[in-house]
Amino acid sequence: MYRMASGFFAILDDIGALMDDVATTAKVATRKTAGILGDDLAVNAEKATGFLASRELPVLWAITKGSLLNKLIIVPIALVLNAFLPVAIKVVLILGGAYLAYEGVEKIVEFLFHRPKKGHEVLAESEPVPEGADGRSAAERAKVKAAVTTDFILSIEIVIIALGTVLEQSLSIQILTVSIVALLATVGVYGIVALIVRMDDAGMNLIKRTGDHGWLAKLGHLLVALLPWVIKSLGVIGTIALILVAGGIFVHNIDYLHHILAAWPSFLKEMLIGSVAGLAIVLVVTVAKRLFFRKPVA
Repeated sequence: MYRMASGFFAILDDIGALMDDVATTAKVATRKTAGILGDDLAVNAEKATGFLASRELPVLWAITKGSLLNKLIIVPIALVLNAFLPVAIKVVLILGGAYLAYEGVEKIVEFLFHRPKKGHEVLAESEPVPEGADGRSAAERAKVKAAVTTDFILSIEIVIIALGTVLEQSLSIQILTVSIVALLATVGVYGIVALIVRMDDAGMNLIKRTGDHGWLAKLGHLLVALLPWVIKSLGVIGTIALILVAGGIFVHNIDYLHHILAAWPSFLKEMLIGSVAGLAIVLVVTVAKRLFFRKPVA
C-alpha cells in the first residue's frame, strides 16, 4: 500500500514538473508568436466584417470552427514533418508566403484599378442571394472559405514558430506547447474579433439603457461612430499584414533574401520583398487567366 501511494505521488510530481515546463515554454512561444498573432488579428478582423448584423456572429463562428480544424490538421503534420522531413516545413512556409503575398497585392491592385460597376451589376447585387442548405448565401460561404484559407497559412506560421522554440525539448513538451499556443491563437484572436464586430451593438445598448443621457450614452454614440472607421482601418492594416508576413516568411526561409538589403530596417525590407513577390505572382496569375480561362466568343 505504501509503495502504491508513493508511486501515485511520484506520478503527480512528474505531471506537475511537466506542466511547469510546458507553462514556461508556452510563455516563450507565445511571446515569439506575438507579432504574427497581431497580423492574424488584423487580417481576420477585416475578413469577418462586412456582413449584416444578424450574420456577423454566425459567420465568425463558422470561421472559428474552420480555424480550429486548421490547427487540428497542422499541429500533428508539423510535428511529424519536423521529426522525419524538416525541409518540407520550409517548402510549405514559402508556398504559404506566396499565397499571402498574392492576396495582399491583389487587394491593392483591385483597389487602384477596379472598373466602375454598371447599373445592372449594382441591381443584381442588391437582389436577394439564394441561400444554401446551411442558411448561408453563396457570397458568405465564399468569404468564410477565403478567411479559413488565409487562417490556414497564418496558422502554419504560428505553429512553426511555436515549434521552433521547443525543438530541444522532449516530444511531450513539444506537443503540449504547440497545442496550447494554437488553441490560444484561435480563442484569443477570434474572441477579440467578436468584440470588434459587435462594437456598434454594444454602443446602441448603452444608448437605449441610459435613455440617451449621460456619459455612458456618449460612449455608446462613440462606439457606433467608430465602428466604420475601425473596419476601414482593419482593411488597410490587414492588407499590409498579409504582405509583411509573406515578406517575413521569404526573408527567414530563403538564404539569398535573408542577406540582401542587410542595412535596411526589417519592416521595410519585408514589405518590399513581399510586395515585389506578390506583384510578380499577380502578373503571372493574370496572364495565366487570360491565356487559359478566356471565355469563348459567342
